[in-house]
Amino acid sequence: MPTFRLLLLLLAIPALSQAAPQVEVGFSPEGSARALVLQTIGSAKHSIHMLAYAFQAPDIAQALVDASRRGVRVQVVVDKQRNLGAVSRAAMDLVTRQGVELRTNDRYHLHHDKTFIVDEHTVETGSFNFAVSAETVNSENVLVLRNAPEVARQYLAHWQSRWDQGEAYPARERQEDSASRRE
Repeated sequence: MPTFRLLLLLLAIPALSQAAPQVEVGFSPEGSARALVLQTIGSAKHSIHMLAYAFQAPDIAQALVDASRRGVRVQVVVDKQRNLGAVSRAAMDLVTRQGVELRTNDRYHLHHDKTFIVDEHTVETGSFNFAVSAETVNSENVLVLRNAPEVARQYLAHWQSRWDQGEAYPARERQEDSASRRE
């Protein structure tokens, strides 16, 4: 019987040593949603996988660029139709010129995901669009689950399916086309 108890104790140690998931929430327009999104991007050490409906907010685009410059692999999938305007294209051009990989997805009526998977153990999700209106005038929410590798794995599988369906965003080609038209 003592051997059995020792075996049970040894089997329980890995479960006890794993960190419990942490949950954080933020809301807008109060400002805590934006701050939590930026904090989550800033915490990345290895990878950021992002799904976005609207991609326009300059501060979020810059945070992704900063992460890329730190050596974080940043990959983004955005809704193609929602991001045809000049503000969205400027944000997409900014990040892709700085090494962020970006694809557009038009496979669905709306590609309405608003999610980050960071370092394969943190998930940020909620209603928060990555646009100035979400930061300043909309009622939005953000939920961040840290130390949640199983949840992150499921979100990453969803992200991968949308990435695989997407088209590479060709910022460089568009720049070359614009330059050749001016000549």
